[in-house]
Formats: sequence, C-alpha cells, structure tokens
Amino acid sequence: MAYNIQLADRVREYLAAFPKLEIEEKKMFSGLAFLVNGKMCINIGSQNLMCRFDPSLTDELAERTGFLPMIMKGKELKGYCYVEATAIKRKKDFEYWINLCLDFNEKAKASKKLKKQ
Repeated sequence: MAYNIQLADRVREYLAAFPKLEIEEKKMFSGLAFLVNGKMCINIGSQNLMCRFDPSLTDELAERTGFLPMIMKGKELKGYCYVEATAIKRKKDFEYWINLCLDFNEKAKASKKLKKQ
C-alpha cells in the first residue's frame, strides 16, 4: 500500500494544530485515510490528496486547478475528489483543501460500523 509519505506528514502536521479533533489514521482506498471524529475526512494516495467535501460544492470545486472527480465503478462519487499534487504545493492551496474537508466533517455522517459476530 503505497502512499505519499511527505503529503501524509503535511496533513498530520496541519491536523495537529487542532487538538480538539480526534484523529485516527487507517489504511483504506489504497492509501492512508485520516478519520476525524470517527468519519473519513482526507485520504493520501500515491501522489494525490483525496478530499471529502459538501457535495453541493462540486460544480464550484470542479473549476479549481487540480480537481479530479472520484470515479468508482464508472460513476462519479459526489462529495469526493482527488486533488493533484501540483495544485497543493503552496501552503495556501493545501490549507484550502484541508479546511474544506474539515468544514464538511462536522456535518458528514459516519459510516455504519459492522457488527462483530
């Protein structure tokens, strides 16, 4: 499971500035996911950042440099996207995407936990 370690470190460092957030790192989506308060928020892939955001912002965000829709099984997943590494090199751009994810995380629903048998 290869993910961009430098990008993961940037996310880790940024999230550390929010001590009230409960952060958990978990391997998922062929990368490293950052769960915030029990909900998937950000994922690090081999090069790109995967963001979870308010689906109503999709059209607006699609206009931003580096936005790539997240396609699974031939369908676009609303409220998820990839952001190319070149579009988050600058601190301002990186923080924009992370804050977008954190803002939605407050409203996002946690996935249902599987019951252990």
